[in-house]
Amino acid sequence: MKIGIIGAGNIGTALTRRFRELGHDVSVANSRGPESLAELSRETGARAVSVREAAHGNAVVVVTIPECKIPSLPNGLFDDVPAAVVVIDTGNYYPQQRDGCIPAIEAGTTESEWVGRQLGRPVVKAFNNIHAAHLQSHGKPAGTPGRIALPVAGDDAEAKAVAMQLVDELGFDPVDAGSVAESWRQQPGTPVYGADHDSDGVRRALADAVPGRSAVWRA
Repeated sequence: MKIGIIGAGNIGTALTRRFRELGHDVSVANSRGPESLAELSRETGARAVSVREAAHGNAVVVVTIPECKIPSLPNGLFDDVPAAVVVIDTGNYYPQQRDGCIPAIEAGTTESEWVGRQLGRPVVKAFNNIHAAHLQSHGKPAGTPGRIALPVAGDDAEAKAVAMQLVDELGFDPVDAGSVAESWRQQPGTPVYGADHDSDGVRRALADAVPGRSAVWRA
């Protein structure tokens, strides 16, 4: 599968390495330009490209940059990207720690609803609740007892199925977490965030989440 990754931080780098290990055709971009990704490209065989190139010509595009940087992406980045291309958002809103105040999220819009509106494209929310080091090294074959599970939220059934397939390939059990409007259940501060649960544990954690952001996760 051809996968574009926009962002080469901890999660973006882990996904680049793991997708290449699985044999996917990966292109990776960041805000500093392809030359800054030369070492990662040499290590993994992923192609270092511009942000616009990463968004085009792929079956899946993973957007994995800080929320505060989303508005800085090129205007109309996805305007001519076919509707069948799956866009995965891994982002989390860290107002006090990194992102500053984003009023729409503070008012209750889920992080991925907001990201989708900025991109002009619906997104699937995945890979946001796991530590990058665990994403890199904790994957296990399907059927392994205690296999870590990851929630996946989205409004398009086919797009969500593609994201869930990738989660499984990476060595984790995908759990359908409902719509993007329900993805607040996997945002920072919820029981599933940062926790390595199996499938049953993820379902319980999603069910136990309560609406509203706690003070530490508000601006």
